[in-house]
Amino acid sequence: MDDASIAWTRATTGDDDGRRARTGDDGRRPWETADDGRRRARVVDARAIAPALVDAHGRGHNYLRISLTERCNLRCAYCMPAEGVDLTPDGRLLTASEVERLVHIFARAGVDKVRLTGGEPTVRRDLEDIVRRVSAAPGVRDVSVTTNGVALERRLEGLKANGLTRLNLSLDTLVPAKFEFMTRRKGQERVMRSIDRAVELGFDSVKVNVVVMRGQNDDEILDFVELTKTKPINVRFIEYMPFDGNKWSERKMVSYAEMRARIDEKYILRRADDPRQEVAKNFYVDGHVGTVSFITSMTNHFCSGCNRLRIMADGNLKVCLFGNAEVSLRDAMREGATDDEILKIIGDAVQRKKAKHAGMHELADLDNRAMIKIGG
Repeated sequence: MDDASIAWTRATTGDDDGRRARTGDDGRRPWETADDGRRRARVVDARAIAPALVDAHGRGHNYLRISLTERCNLRCAYCMPAEGVDLTPDGRLLTASEVERLVHIFARAGVDKVRLTGGEPTVRRDLEDIVRRVSAAPGVRDVSVTTNGVALERRLEGLKANGLTRLNLSLDTLVPAKFEFMTRRKGQERVMRSIDRAVELGFDSVKVNVVVMRGQNDDEILDFVELTKTKPINVRFIEYMPFDGNKWSERKMVSYAEMRARIDEKYILRRADDPRQEVAKNFYVDGHVGTVSFITSMTNHFCSGCNRLRIMADGNLKVCLFGNAEVSLRDAMREGATDDEILKIIGDAVQRKKAKHAGMHELADLDNRAMIKIGG
């Protein structure tokens, strides 16, 4: 791609509610290490994005999420339908080499952040090799994994050695018996060990994702905040979202406003200075070494700053988590398309991306994949 085809986009900060706290003395966000803050300063303020990754609404996309598998060792109700899902045959899933090729194509166009998801990515024996290949792609500065953490602890050193920089661990309860009920499997203690080990190893960030559901774990919101008192982690409270088969209802969803109100009764939160493309509302907690955040997809969407694209395990590109339009990059590769031809397919899909997703009630009626088949 020649220089004339590169468009420059500048990340700006937005303010949704006026409550902002300054960053640290060295300019870091509250969930960042010093190295992390320096990396952000280098790549966010002036980022090269190819026209193919700039949509019709002027949003540049530098963040790619790739699902590596549809399989999982847990059965969380909001992700996996009770009746299960029809798994894509292994031969129709992306290989490590195909993942590597796609990352190179996207990185050449301006993607510098890649997240590997599932299903559960640790069920792939070649996860370390994939992390190595992705982190070696020219232009990629940040490689992360979203995992349930059950089988993670013993693989953390190898993942870090191969270039993994960040971790997101999904954990919806701190009570082992409730964990077994919610996931239909045991393993809460193993997830906690994975969190502690990740902190010990010094990853750039360790985030804990908590999907809050009324009547199941909303009574633990304050317990999760308390976890940040001594652990340098970022706990992210996520509004319950509708996907195929997860029996979503507004009654089950605990809104950002309600979660904030509960937390404000006990803790003092100070808003961080979030960049415009940040999906979370991030907060310092007075007296705590860790931080808390909120993902408000249902009650306060962040579509205007969206910089994310998704590739599912079967190779389909999805430009919006809640959209049902897909295009197969796997088929294009296997039919002999060149890198430039694949980038053209990607660009055409990006141009069709809508300004925002539908409202939560419309989303509940939309025909979409189960979350496990999209990728977390």
